[in-house]
Formats: sequence, C-alpha cells, structure tokens
Amino acid sequence: MGQAHSPLSQTAPVLKRAALWLAFLAPFFYLSYGGANWLASQRAHVPNIAFAWESAIPFWGWTIIPYWSINLFYGLCLFINTAPRDVDRLARRYLTIQLIAVACFIAFPLEATFVRPATSGLPGFMFAVLGGFDKPFNQAPSLHIALLVVIWDHLRGRLPRRMRLLWHFWCFLIGASVLTTWQHHVMDIPTGMLLGLFAAWLFPRDAGSPLANFALSGDPKSRRLGIYYLCGALAFLGLAALCAPLSAAALLLLWPAVGLAIIALGYFGAGPQIFQKRVDGRVTLASRWLLAPYRLGAHINIRFWTRTMPASVAIADGVHLGRFPHPHEADRFATVIDMTGELQRPSGTSTRWCSFPTLDLIALDKIQTLAAANLIEAARQQGPVLVCCALGFQRSACVIVRWLLVSRRCEDPAEAVRLIARAGRRVHLPAQSIHAVTEGL
Repeated sequence: MGQAHSPLSQTAPVLKRAALWLAFLAPFFYLSYGGANWLASQRAHVPNIAFAWESAIPFWGWTIIPYWSINLFYGLCLFINTAPRDVDRLARRYLTIQLIAVACFIAFPLEATFVRPATSGLPGFMFAVLGGFDKPFNQAPSLHIALLVVIWDHLRGRLPRRMRLLWHFWCFLIGASVLTTWQHHVMDIPTGMLLGLFAAWLFPRDAGSPLANFALSGDPKSRRLGIYYLCGALAFLGLAALCAPLSAAALLLLWPAVGLAIIALGYFGAGPQIFQKRVDGRVTLASRWLLAPYRLGAHINIRFWTRTMPASVAIADGVHLGRFPHPHEADRFATVIDMTGELQRPSGTSTRWCSFPTLDLIALDKIQTLAAANLIEAARQQGPVLVCCALGFQRSACVIVRWLLVSRRCEDPAEAVRLIARAGRRVHLPAQSIHAVTEGL
C-alpha cells in the first residue's frame, strides 16, 4: 500500500522553494532598483514625461498604506502555492519584470516632478522610510504596477469567492496609490501594466512558456512574415520614442509595438502557442490584452474582405465553410471548428467550440489538418458544423478539402475546390496547402 503524505511533507518543498527565491529576489530587487536610481541621479539632465493636467491629481497621504502593502503581498504570494513549480512561475514573473524595468530605467530614465507636501503620523513615517532609498527617477514602466498585475493575477484564483471582491478593491487602491502618493505620473501606469501582462504571458498558468519550444522556422514565407511584423513593431517603437517628448500619450504606442513583436516571434519559430488559445477557443487574460491591437486589426481586415459576402456557405451534409462568426452566427451551429490562433471565441455563444490554433497565411500542419477533418465527420452527426478561419478563404478551406477527400466525397483536390466554388465561397489554396491536404491519401 502507498504511504500517505502528511500536509506538512507536501508543504515543506513549497516553503523551501519560496524562501530560496525570496532570499535571491529581495536583495536583487533593492540593489538593481537602487542602482538604476543612482545612475539616473548622476546624469546632468533627466527628462520628464507627463500631462499638464496631472498637477490637479490630489495628494492623499493615507494611501501610502496600500502603496506599501504590495511589499507584503510580494513575499506572501511566493508562499501561497500548492507546488514548487507554482513558486517558480511567480518568481520568474517577478524576475522578468525586474530585469526589463531596470533596463528601461537605465536606458531611458525619467524624473517625477511632484513636490510632496509634509506628512505626519504613520503616513509621514512611511514616506520617510520610502524616501530613504527611493529617488524620483524610476518612472516608466511603473515597477509597482507591473508587480501588482502579476500579484493580483496570482491571488485572484486562489482566494475564496467571498474574498475576491475585497481583493479586487484593495488592488485598485494599490494601483491608484501610485498617483495619489505622487510617486508616479499617469503614463507610468499603462506601461507598467504592459510589462506585468508580458511577464504573465511569458510564464502562463497551467502551461509552458510560449517560447519554450522556439525553433527558427525553415519556411521562408513564415520568416518573411515575421520580418514584416518585426518592422511594424520597430516602427511603433520608433514613433513612441520620437513623439513621447511632445505628448506623454505617445507611450501608448508601446502596446502595439509589443503585440507585433510577439506575432513576429510566432512566425520566426514560436508558432501559434504565442496566442495561448485553448481547445475551447478562449485565451489567457495576458494574451487577450497584450495582443488586443493585433486582434483589432484582424477584425477590421475581416470586415474589409468579407463585407459583401455571406458569413458562411453550405458545402455538403450539414458542413459549412465561413469566416470567423459573431455570437449569433455561431449559435446557428451545433459545432464550430475554429482554425484561427489570433481570434478568441466570441463571448455569449453557447455552441460547442473546437479550436485548432494556427498562424495565418502559412501552410497548416498535416497532423492538425487531418485531426480537424476527422472531427468534422464525427461532429456533423450531432448537427450542423461550421469550419471557420479569419476570412474563410484558406485555413478553413484547407480543412474542408481534406475532409472531402478523406470522406471520399471528392476524388481529388481540384474537384473539392470546384465543389466549394459552386457553394459560393472564394478560396485561395497555395501549392503548400494542397500538399498538406493530399499527403498520405
């Protein structure tokens, strides 16, 4: 018989791992943060990026208490875990934030211009302690906000339901306190959120890092598309740097810059894992927000190319081919087989959703194509099936052709393409895609 493990024996590895990480992270935090502050203080001129109206933000001394509380949660969250791997994930998020933020503070230091009024009592003491090591230079991205994002995300799924509302409220106070304690300017907040979301994306919950299996793509087209997206990312980054002295709002251009850089990594070799899309079509919170500008562009592209076309067309035996559906369109089908990686399942739909995440404009994986085609044949027994991608021109059409061939409804790809054309759908299947659907038949 197996020997039962006591709660203490299960908890001990977590506590040991958390203590080791904290012993490293705490001094690293203060040394690197303080070092960046010192380097900025040696410069003859440190710029400031802020809106003129920020002088109207009130100073509330008492908010130094929620501001300081993040230090408690920083350490506590390392110990609130069920397995050592959870500790490692959070610690790697912390370390990623620290490394990137300090690199930004050294390369592009910014100075806060607030002159804080005198404060007495407990808030006064806490401000005095803060002022002992914190100088007004480490601004964007806000390290406080970046850490808050991952700490909030770490605890929100571990707290009892009744405590989550209180946790959300307290995190809101922590976030607001960076302004009401006059520690940060407004644009430090979205840049800090961007950094926190990136760390959460890089080390997701219940999955490996999207870059863990990175291998440079051997497909010239995939590499070429990666270069296009990388150029787009650099263009947005350049605009942000060029326009930031003119308006603090230019720092928002870092958002699409980061999103396009992630897409470039996908085409260079990371693959559709960058989207962090699950089988049910949902994506992680970090992916949802980080890649929102890219997804917005994808939806605009869908609207442009398919505005005069039907949402879907019937191919054969209850199987339909179409663009990515709206919720009411999806609910017309018993099953949606979704071949996109970049688009997330629309909220509000109750239909069965089966996702096969792929990158756009490159040949599908042969095994994945066959799996999707086999699922069509099984799913249509339960009702009408929609096979979709972004436009319904290539990825979903490739799967439909494979299904028509493996089910012997068509003898060759040319006949399958003609059948789709007669149904009223324009498709585009390059030679690589035709090879993917015919290999092994």
